[in-house]
Amino acid sequence: MPGAEVVLKWGVERRLEFIEFRLYWEGGVNRSDIIEAFDVSVPQASKDLTLYQERAPRNAVYDKSAKRYVASNEFQPCFLKPDAGQYLNQLRSVAEGILASSASWIAHSPPYAGPPVPARGVNNDTLRTVLAAIRQKQSVEVKYQSLSSDDPRWRWIAPHAIGFDGFRWHIRAFCEVDKSFKDFLLSRIIEARSVRPSGASPADDSDWNELITLEIGPHPDLSESQKRIIALDYGMRGGRAQIQVRKALRYYALRRLGLDTPQDARRPQDQQIVLLREGGVDENHR
Repeated sequence: MPGAEVVLKWGVERRLEFIEFRLYWEGGVNRSDIIEAFDVSVPQASKDLTLYQERAPRNAVYDKSAKRYVASNEFQPCFLKPDAGQYLNQLRSVAEGILASSASWIAHSPPYAGPPVPARGVNNDTLRTVLAAIRQKQSVEVKYQSLSSDDPRWRWIAPHAIGFDGFRWHIRAFCEVDKSFKDFLLSRIIEARSVRPSGASPADDSDWNELITLEIGPHPDLSESQKRIIALDYGMRGGRAQIQVRKALRYYALRRLGLDTPQDARRPQDQQIVLLREGGVDENHR
């Protein structure tokens, strides 16, 4: 069809998105950036930059002294949907060793520091076995160390999901000993051995499948100006913010938000937020 825009191949579109990422977040990009990130030839990198200029002619200007393309004052994203949260998560993941720097599109990381998170001893083979059991809908026999027992115990579990509480990795599984769905810490699985078909269905894990809403607001004993600051911190509207969480993770969510203790256990300036209400999630808003 005359005048129709040619549909780009995935690899080409990905490189154009990368060009735009560097322009938006770091102010500029050059040919060597593309070569290093995607291991393409010099002619291909040049072709990508030319194509980007054709598709977004007002976004980049060539800076001869810097020998790179810089974002223009008229820059408008065409291939990228900038997301501050994603950028900061990527920054944190690289800084904490979760993501290899070579897998990140961030070239010039600003200085970063965060509270230390203790390393959890998750065994590679154990995780591999659990992942296979989830994919193949199997039960796996694990040697698990719980706090309620001095010695580890062998038990059959049927894992169906993985969860994270902010510090530790869990698996959600049906326990054939307790005959119920429970959380098991991956770091406490000492060994995994036999597998067999599972008779448990993830659809029966009601606490995992049910979403609940935690509605939070500024602590009522804060001053009005302090309440406005807290509302800004949490993106509140009308002094309220809603957080959706799986019912099975409710305890971890409240603990991470500092809402697992009585409202008057800490000073309002330390507590900052309170739980106003909680309830089920409307099916129309899932």
